[in-house]
Amino acid sequence: MEYSPPPLFKQGPSALARLVFFVMLALALLISDARFKTLEIVRGVLGAGLYPLQRAALVPRDVFVGAADLAVTSATLRTENQKLTARNLQLSLQANQAAALEAENAHLRALLNLSKQITTQAIPAEIQYDTSDPFTQKVVIGVGSHQDIQNGSPVVSENGVVGQVTRVYPMQSEVTLLSDKDQAVPVQVVRTGLRSVIYGTPKGDALEMRFVPISADVVAGDELVTSGLDGVYPPGLPVAKVTRVDKLADTAFARVVCQPIATVRGAKQFLVLHYQSNVPPSPEEPEAASATAGKDAKGKKAVKAADKDKPADKNAKAPTADKAVAASGAKR
Repeated sequence: MEYSPPPLFKQGPSALARLVFFVMLALALLISDARFKTLEIVRGVLGAGLYPLQRAALVPRDVFVGAADLAVTSATLRTENQKLTARNLQLSLQANQAAALEAENAHLRALLNLSKQITTQAIPAEIQYDTSDPFTQKVVIGVGSHQDIQNGSPVVSENGVVGQVTRVYPMQSEVTLLSDKDQAVPVQVVRTGLRSVIYGTPKGDALEMRFVPISADVVAGDELVTSGLDGVYPPGLPVAKVTRVDKLADTAFARVVCQPIATVRGAKQFLVLHYQSNVPPSPEEPEAASATAGKDAKGKKAVKAADKDKPADKNAKAPTADKAVAASGAKR
């Protein structure tokens, strides 16, 4: 005897047929959406309709993350506030000392009738991105020639020298950092007044003060500032601190390793200095002077030779003139 379900509970097509149908329908929808973008409107409507549900489902997570961020932010702000307060007190003390020293300097210059030789203007700038060359230490800042940025201008942060502008575009500038292997800055040891030049290293993780005699008084911990003798960097800007001095017996120079005082790679905001030095230009080099003297000597010799030739020509013409006079006297 055959049993079949009543008409109300008939199943319709078989499960396999429905599976094949829905698989074919899904494939057709995927292909049409991938090639013809037919479901963009449907997707947008469904996304707009489901967005409130998604936000409601994410409310517990947002509350937890917000509370954690608030706690961390409060602790961070409290710590930074303490650091900034201490830094502010230190800077206030330095500002008062600088004001007193500036007044004393102005008084002494007026007493000695000396003119002010430094004119510095600062332009704020922010890093946009690093350059793509992995073998150089360069960054790009968001100011250029339209903001009166000049090639060769020093770049500093609140702690000291960071680098130098080496290429200027209309709206951007390229800054070569202090740690680049091709960067050199004239410096002076604060403790002893020794002047030298500090260079970057190929790895970009340290600085070297080269051509320092072994007998020079340089020790670890000495602070280096710009000497200002090159006319590019203003004098007195902090540059680096000596970390190690290696004195080898087989060389005439010591190897002085330094670390930059300013955060070269971590800083985001800089100041581009427009430094003008009123120091007169250096005199001519001896080679140029000797070459000019040689040219003058050759010119004088040529003039003397020409002067000697002129009387000889007159004397050569004189007998001809005498003969003409004698011939005219004979005719008379």
